[in-house]
Amino acid sequence: MAKKTTNRSAESEETRLKKKVAERRTAGKTSEGAAAFRTLRKRLKREQRRRRSLALRKKHAAGSKAAVAPAST
Repeated sequence: MAKKTTNRSAESEETRLKKKVAERRTAGKTSEGAAAFRTLRKRLKREQRRRRSLALRKKHAAGSKAAVAPAST
């Protein structure tokens, strides 16, 4: 398993992966490059899933309290 990075860096893992995928998309196509590109895309999608699931967990954890509070003001 890969070593986890800390969130101390200026940009998130997802942002760095997006930049790498954009670079690779413009680079030349080779057979070993295709495998590396696929791996990068998989890592990006995994990070996006993690971010979305975290947002959904936070939303569910807030419950209906969050929806009621702004409406009552």
